[in-house]
Amino acid sequence: MNEAVAAAQTDGNALSRSLRPRHVAMITIGGIIGAGLFVGSSVAITAAGPAIVITYALTGSLVLLIMRMLGEMAVDMPQVRSFTEFTRAALGNWAGFSVGWLYWYFWVVVIPVEAIAGAGIIEHWLPLPRWEVGLALMALMTWVNLMSVRAYGEFEFWFSSIKVAAIISFIVFVGAYACGYRSPSGPTFSNLVAHGGFAPQGAFAVLASVVTVIWSMMGSEVVTIAAAESPEPARAVARMTSTIISRILMFYVGSVFVIVSTVPWNRVVAGQSPFTLALDEIHFPYASEFMAAVILTAVLSCLNSAFYVASRVLFVLASRGDAPRWLVRTNRRQVPARAVLLAGAVGFAGVIAAILSPSVVFAFLVNASGAIIAVIYLAIAVSQVRSRRARERAGGPAPALPMWLFPWLSYLAIAAMVLVLIAMALTPSHRAEVWTSTISIGVTLLAYVLFRRRRK
Repeated sequence: MNEAVAAAQTDGNALSRSLRPRHVAMITIGGIIGAGLFVGSSVAITAAGPAIVITYALTGSLVLLIMRMLGEMAVDMPQVRSFTEFTRAALGNWAGFSVGWLYWYFWVVVIPVEAIAGAGIIEHWLPLPRWEVGLALMALMTWVNLMSVRAYGEFEFWFSSIKVAAIISFIVFVGAYACGYRSPSGPTFSNLVAHGGFAPQGAFAVLASVVTVIWSMMGSEVVTIAAAESPEPARAVARMTSTIISRILMFYVGSVFVIVSTVPWNRVVAGQSPFTLALDEIHFPYASEFMAAVILTAVLSCLNSAFYVASRVLFVLASRGDAPRWLVRTNRRQVPARAVLLAGAVGFAGVIAAILSPSVVFAFLVNASGAIIAVIYLAIAVSQVRSRRARERAGGPAPALPMWLFPWLSYLAIAAMVLVLIAMALTPSHRAEVWTSTISIGVTLLAYVLFRRRRK
């Protein structure tokens, strides 16, 4: 990685370092808090009942372990500009190539998914065809990401600030109602056990729901990519992995807890926002319109983050020689414009596929990325163990930001990610994602073999 980045910099194609700590913090939040929380949490609640709070706490703890491992490697290898390159350093070029391209694929699929979701919300306000709105959102976000990274950071800062303010306000107002404030029947915490018990679907459902919940919490690794364009990358990653992730965990657990405390869990409908249901329960005026606006903000924020991440990962792959070198070129604002435009082109194609063939082409694209992020997290955990063992064998000093209780928590994280993948393969609703994602992984590994032969 060092040689490639150095070569890119001597060619005048270095990325900017104009992101401030507040930008990095909000970009991290923007990559995690999206429609998966505001809408997707309904699926989890209906699957496990009030005990879903435990599921969110367990899943958040697992993501926190992954982030701590990323933090250790990021501080020890400050020259690395994308977390995908940690796997290259620990496992070899095949891992850097494969993880990099798989991660890029994951995010370029997110682009049309979020664009279509945003168009669906706007469609209720403006009498325009969904495909037109979707393409307009794509054009807008492409333009935003072609601007300076500072402009992108400001855009994401305010989008994420709206989400954070909405969640905190939601927890305060709905939590006050659950405690008895303005509630005609007093405190409503009896909803936690009044409708079939705390775990009405059984203890197994609480654990099995991790498979559903984990997808809404993924995206925290974006901090290692955004931090590369800040003045002090290693310090930014250390701060984010220690503080931001725990706050996000609080947002998820806190908001879901007040929902199941205020509303009987069996009134939650899968696919419909339980946040709206809770606001209706406390007689919040214009609850549907308010949550629609918040969800739209979350969707646009995730769409913005997807553009950013896809372009920067592709820039790093190109700097390593794993993608065409012309993608390393940056414009006068130090933005990898060609990588942004390529991500936009794939996103436009995805939006068109979603309109013309939603049940075949687009469904396959989404499913083919479903299990990829779990495999990537598994690769991160294995890389951390390998790099730490190599440090110990070389007699190096202890890491500046060590993984807690190494190696036992690292092994626990590896085992947990393997169990998540196994659970997905055994769950009918997720089985297609595992097998189609396996195809994506197989294609990437085959591409590396062919690429290596051509290089030789």
